[in-house]
Amino acid sequence: MGRINCRTAFIGKQNIWLDKTDSTNEVIKRLLHDGQTIEGETGRLNRMIEGRTHHGLTVVADHQTGGKGRSGREWVDEIGSNIAMSVLLQPGLGADSISMLTLVSAMAVAAMIREKTKLKPSIKWPNDVIIGERKVCGILTELVVAQGHYCVIVGIGVNVNQAYMPDDLADRATSLLNESEGCIPYDREELVNSILENLEHYYDIFCKKGDMTELVDEYNKQLVNIGRRVKVLDPSENTEGIARGIDDKGRLIVETDDGSLHHIYAGEVSVRGLYGYV
Repeated sequence: MGRINCRTAFIGKQNIWLDKTDSTNEVIKRLLHDGQTIEGETGRLNRMIEGRTHHGLTVVADHQTGGKGRSGREWVDEIGSNIAMSVLLQPGLGADSISMLTLVSAMAVAAMIREKTKLKPSIKWPNDVIIGERKVCGILTELVVAQGHYCVIVGIGVNVNQAYMPDDLADRATSLLNESEGCIPYDREELVNSILENLEHYYDIFCKKGDMTELVDEYNKQLVNIGRRVKVLDPSENTEGIARGIDDKGRLIVETDDGSLHHIYAGEVSVRGLYGYV
């Protein structure tokens, strides 16, 4: 198969930084629909949005009041402490390839953490980046149709300088600050730029085949689930077994007790370790 017709350049080159908004994903949706204005929101634009909203557009907010994770769960955001960002991608791929962009984005965040901290991140399939056994990043990928094309909005939330975690999350959520020695706050803009550089790198590799073929090995080396007993919570049917990694379509391979292999599509399923979060 030849190279897929994907746009790869200029991720993050056009960006909007907001002091406060409801959701960075929703900002991009409004821009796609309305074209230009961000009414009622304050911040800075590195250049004005003119006409078509372009591939690679990035929106970052110091605080978002309505951030959501998968299945509509609220994402906790402490003002000025974390990364709340969304990236618009117009990959020219079929809808069946969209879910894999969640995995690609997780790899970009994990690479940022390795580059900018002394921490060792892992990936919990399909959309969490973790330190140790606690979540430091969640990713929400949404498919929208605008301007006659499939567009993908990748929402990325990273707990960076947030010291306090709510009691109901403290056992499964953490921040880069809390996991680092010295408790010195990180430069969030530097981290955002690193995420964008790594996202462009991994997205370019992804677009060569339009799937995870050339990223499977690297992804599986970071996959915290691999070799562990997991339970896949699916609205239609739960599956329990040993996680064996992902395939080239980004599906989690689970070996059940009878030796059969099940390839789990991300969709709205949730994966839990039988003895904890991972």
